Amino acid sequence: MIKKGDKINTEFNLQVVEDGKEQEVPFNKLLDRPTVVSVYMKNNTPGCDRQNQSLVQHAEEINKMGYNIVALSKDSCRSHENYARKLGIKYTLASDPDYLFSKATDSIVEKKMYGKTYEGPSRSAYIIGKDGTVLDIIEKVDTKRHGEEVIDLLKTIE
Repeated sequence: MIKKGDKINTEFNLQVVEDGKEQEVPFNKLLDRPTVVSVYMKNNTPGCDRQNQSLVQHAEEINKMGYNIVALSKDSCRSHENYARKLGIKYTLASDPDYLFSKATDSIVEKKMYGKTYEGPSRSAYIIGKDGTVLDIIEKVDTKRHGEEVIDLLKTIE
């Protein structure tokens, strides 16, 4: 996994939903100010719902601290549009079915479910500067208090 202070490759495109509209954007264009990138697995699953609900509750404060929020999963933008409406998400949701962000952060990990082993992105959060430098990392997200843990971490960066 990439470490604090490392710079990631930001030269890849993602499909995103911003303000209810789908568009393809270069990842580096999402970094118009320091950005919290929260990685989760799948819309409409209990842990991921808790993770995003916690971010929704704290999104305004994170914004006032000067940070964007981008939450990404492998879900389609169509799914993200419905998910954003359901949870009241105002921040950017990104579709990353090819795990481009996780490859850029070297955060593909081995997982097990129902006795099967597979690889997928780690449930992590990254604070990334405008130039792609990793300012800090939450390696294992606490889904219930994710928004709070992000704010606590951002306070140490300022």
